[in-house]
Amino acid sequence: MNWIQSLMNAVKYIEDNLTNDICIDEVSGQAYASSSHFQLIFHVVMGMTVGEYIRNRRLSLAAQDLLQPGSKIIDVAMRYQYDTQESFSKAFTRFHGVPPSKIRQGQVRLFYPLTINVTIQGGFDMSHKFIDEFHLADWSEIDGQKDEKLTDAEKYKKITAWALEARMQNPNVFDALTEWILDDAQWTDDKLAENEQILMQGVFARFKEQNARLRAYLKELEPSGVVNAPVFVALDRFDDELSGRTHHEQLREVVARVFSDFSTMKERSVREQIAGNKTGPYGNDTVDIFGFINYLKDCDARVQWCLFMPDLVKHQQDGFKVDSFEYKKMPAMRFIGKEDSEHLISMECKLDIMHFLDAMLEYKSGFDYDVYFMHHYGKGVDVDPGHGFLGRFMKADTPVPEGFLHFDFVPDDSDTPYLTFCSQFAFATFSGDIDAMHKVEGYDGGAMYDVTRNIILGQGITIPYPEIYWTAEVFLEGYDKPSTAYMFSVVV
Repeated sequence: MNWIQSLMNAVKYIEDNLTNDICIDEVSGQAYASSSHFQLIFHVVMGMTVGEYIRNRRLSLAAQDLLQPGSKIIDVAMRYQYDTQESFSKAFTRFHGVPPSKIRQGQVRLFYPLTINVTIQGGFDMSHKFIDEFHLADWSEIDGQKDEKLTDAEKYKKITAWALEARMQNPNVFDALTEWILDDAQWTDDKLAENEQILMQGVFARFKEQNARLRAYLKELEPSGVVNAPVFVALDRFDDELSGRTHHEQLREVVARVFSDFSTMKERSVREQIAGNKTGPYGNDTVDIFGFINYLKDCDARVQWCLFMPDLVKHQQDGFKVDSFEYKKMPAMRFIGKEDSEHLISMECKLDIMHFLDAMLEYKSGFDYDVYFMHHYGKGVDVDPGHGFLGRFMKADTPVPEGFLHFDFVPDDSDTPYLTFCSQFAFATFSGDIDAMHKVEGYDGGAMYDVTRNIILGQGITIPYPEIYWTAEVFLEGYDKPSTAYMFSVVV
């Protein structure tokens, strides 16, 4: 008997016994599964727990019974297995939005029996089908691999392939979720209970369930050494957010309010902080409000990056290789140089700039390479083009020579003035074919840029985009030789 038929047998048993006491062991017996395994599968497939399904069906039928002439609230409460009229009334009011004594035709929220026909049907008549568009792991396929003779590396490869597909699809679905939360017409009182089901069970609970399954699966593969360890930290972080324990200080209060009392979502100001703004398919569009959904989007991406990025980095090193990679935290520094965004300064003038800085021996910072420093003045790439500056990192408070400009860097980026950057960065050095190292076609910003960034993302480290985001090409042998190293802003 396949798992679809097993689940439908269990649903039929529930439907036949909604007015009786239902034991979970008896329900799982209909699916020929243990209680714990059945509840897990039911939750993953149906998007809700067994208890939630039973409660929703009973309350839906109870409302229809109360509309019949001569019906009494206490009788209906007992029929659907509520111990007291008071407990029934509270549950009924939460579900339907009105107390049992005031239910009228047209106010009944119908929750239909669930059926499976490739996709799940039934439940709330939801117009927001986007929640099913998230690219979640297909555990029926993954579990089916157990009968195949696959190595752990091959099994892990399938997980990384799924992660890459999810990265291509999920960002747009999160944007659709943001759009829905901001649509005032979708948040009237009569839709609140359904919306809670959509958001808390249809989205948050599904991702938590996936994370649990993914963590367990990866733990099985971990002893073979194929798993990128930072993925477990990324999963922990994502689970904290999905449980309402957000790491975003500015959002903690509003997230706590929503998780403790979902009715606060009726307030437009609350929904704006939860939704944020659409950030585009790559998650880097400039926004006015960075909300909780934006943060979940980042957490989902971080899990995916930790899975597929290490393999991508290997393939990107075509004709060259990474010799070294480290995270550095420098004391306060000051970059001094001149802008050359269009690369119009002659080589002779560029060398004159460096010779001038060479003479400032007493102001050396300890990172004394020629660099081509780039940033977007604290704005997103969709708002401001990149600006390039040729110069060097000097000690903090170094006098700025006439005709030069400067940018300050500090170890801690908190409570610093606008356009003061962070002196933490990833530092990668490369060797091999210079042309391959500097190839731009097929990369976001060039080969060295992409590889450095992707190593960072694969390790789950934060790139502080866009406010204090910066990068730099490094000329280890001086500006008259090709650059063979790269710096990338991070917050470790």
